[in-house]
Amino acid sequence: MIAARNVTLAYGKRVLFDEVNITFTKGNCYGVIGANGAGKSTFLKILSGEIEPNKGNVEITPGERLAILKQNQFEFDNETVLNTVLMGHKVMWDIMHEKDALYAKPDATEDDFMKAATLEAEYGEMGGYESESNAASFLNNLGIQDEYHQSLMSDIPSNLKVRVLLAQALFGNPDILLLDEPTNGLDLETIAWLENFLADYENCVLVVSHDRHFLDAVCTHVADVDRAKIKTYTGNYTFWYESSQLMARQINDKNKKVEDKRQALIDFIARFSANASKSKQATSRKKALEKLTIEEIEPSNRKYPGIIFTALREVGNEILNVEGLKKSVDGRLLFDKVTFSVGREDKIAFISKDPLAVSAFFDIINGVTEPEAGKVEWGTTITKAYLPVENNELFKGDDTLLDWLRQFVPPHVTDVDEPFLRGFFGKMLFAGDDIMKKTNVLSGGEKVRCMVSRMMLQNPNVITLDQPTNHLDLESIQSFNESATNFKGVVLLTSHDHTFMQTVANRVIELTPKGIIDKLMEFDEYLQDPRIKELRKEMYS
Repeated sequence: MIAARNVTLAYGKRVLFDEVNITFTKGNCYGVIGANGAGKSTFLKILSGEIEPNKGNVEITPGERLAILKQNQFEFDNETVLNTVLMGHKVMWDIMHEKDALYAKPDATEDDFMKAATLEAEYGEMGGYESESNAASFLNNLGIQDEYHQSLMSDIPSNLKVRVLLAQALFGNPDILLLDEPTNGLDLETIAWLENFLADYENCVLVVSHDRHFLDAVCTHVADVDRAKIKTYTGNYTFWYESSQLMARQINDKNKKVEDKRQALIDFIARFSANASKSKQATSRKKALEKLTIEEIEPSNRKYPGIIFTALREVGNEILNVEGLKKSVDGRLLFDKVTFSVGREDKIAFISKDPLAVSAFFDIINGVTEPEAGKVEWGTTITKAYLPVENNELFKGDDTLLDWLRQFVPPHVTDVDEPFLRGFFGKMLFAGDDIMKKTNVLSGGEKVRCMVSRMMLQNPNVITLDQPTNHLDLESIQSFNESATNFKGVVLLTSHDHTFMQTVANRVIELTPKGIIDKLMEFDEYLQDPRIKELRKEMYS
């Protein structure tokens, strides 16, 4: 058990937490959610002791061990990869070094050997004799092969360092596990392994993540950080979101009878409880939901942006034809022999095992870069809007947001005044004087929201989305997801957000050095089909 008692934290006039009282118990996994800047990561640091609150304290059950996913990739540069993982269990690590030091003493006494024997017993009870094999197993499961285990942390790629630090946090079965964005830098297979691991984890877990599929797979509860308070709700993220939206609609529907509203909520809980039986955490989540009362459901205080793409015209029969595309970077072949056509009903999820491949492909079809070979042909009825993963080049000037957006007004729009442009910013929750901000001081999330305003302004019938959830909070991600799902035009998409890919796409194209795999099916079906798994192995071998 870990608890916050009257925890208050303020930076100047900005109050992040105001007398927060909350308890997290064994056997539960809590998804910590909240808007960007609400203090989710800060709260984990308070629980771990890294940040001291202005008032209040943190209580941990005596004898329980806490582990946290470290964020400093350079902290262990002088250690081997395997030792970095072992250091995750500090008590075990210290005992190992203490007993080894006693054995190494040239003038060791009988008392020294007696103490070493006692330490050996403690070490064995902690699983010390299996620790290296267990640590190696974690590393392998997280995609770090044996060849790296004895390498120094300073000598391995940065994307692998993140995985080593995750293995360090998981190692040794900690009683309390704090994870801040644990899926960052992980591929789909590794995320699936982590989902299964945490779903079976019997101790207490708190996790901050913007990955809704991950939260749904592992969480039994949601801890909502809002208005300087934290409140827990039973169920995973989707249950919290759908129930809070339902309650908000109930409150707004003043004409609906109280008993009808109550029955609708009871039916909703029962339906979700039944669906929990399909979850990896079926038993614990189903039991929790069965105890839930409708009084525990509250409407969300969140503000959701209005992402609305309105096409100026429908797409014609000729949309996009790609023939024989090839691209390499620094001598590395990203993809080759890419040939396909896009249909009127297509919403295509693009994937690749090479993290640069899809971004390079999107840049080519949107005219940002040129391919080494092949050609791209767009239909004459097409109006495109592109959200690239890198957008810094567009924000280097010192224009106000208003002037920045004005330069992207398409030719078909003639009446461009301030209220017209404010409307697009307002949909993305820029209010009042926000639009007078300079573009070169924007945060990553603000830049993405500006880019989405720009996309809406284009009235596109084809949208290309390269990692659209980057830098966005869950509210914006949810709105973006629903908008892409409901969009009447064509969507070309890649995302680390599993739910986004699954709910939007009806076709999957995988780019490989040997060509493409092109299947008319949903994302989950593509990943789970055993024949496609074998085909993917062949294409990357």
